[in-house]
Amino acid sequence: MKSSERHTLKLKICGMKNPENIREIAQLQPDYMGLIFYEKSPRFVESQISEIPSAIKKTGVFVNASVDVILEKVRDYHLQAVQLHGDESADFCQQVKEAIADTKLEIIKVFSVKNEFNFAVLNDFEPFVDYFLFDTKGKNKGGNGITFNWEVLKNYPSSVPFFLSGGIGIEEVEEIKKLQKWFHQNGQEGLLYAVDVNSRFEDAPGLKNAEKLQVFKESLAKK
Repeated sequence: MKSSERHTLKLKICGMKNPENIREIAQLQPDYMGLIFYEKSPRFVESQISEIPSAIKKTGVFVNASVDVILEKVRDYHLQAVQLHGDESADFCQQVKEAIADTKLEIIKVFSVKNEFNFAVLNDFEPFVDYFLFDTKGKNKGGNGITFNWEVLKNYPSSVPFFLSGGIGIEEVEEIKKLQKWFHQNGQEGLLYAVDVNSRFEDAPGLKNAEKLQVFKESLAKK
């Protein structure tokens, strides 16, 4: 994707849970808001949530869930995106894509990275996902609070845009901008599509700090 203009990074705030906190964070107008439907997560969503503006894409985060469970949550929570954060295969992604074929739902497939990554594994997934998301490989399925080696992403061979995730806080803004600039200078504008934040902006699991997120969002938007 070649462009003389710098892509404006999208912002996804993940691990939302508390209805009042959801209303508060929605006022910051992130592009995506993540709801985790994984029972082992301390941010597991068990009840209905607050209504939020439709411009904020409600994203259901699933870990090795069945297609039926995913579809049930899509209906119950009016999800606009599905994030597959487990060991889902390309065949499974195809099943989800076919099941939601009559909708505009986006599919995000997560891969965990540490110091290296075999990008060839992405090939089979490309026809069935809208985005990839790269998170830090750790003991938890997300929310580990640490970053991975972003230099690995400079070898990214795909044309599928991706979300950058894993331990991102305010301190990482300048490094994010450097990485975005690198893709821009190498004629790959927009491949680094969005930034996903979670635990580094929490006062407690699932409870986000609006002031810190506001500072992060404003800092990220500055050219």
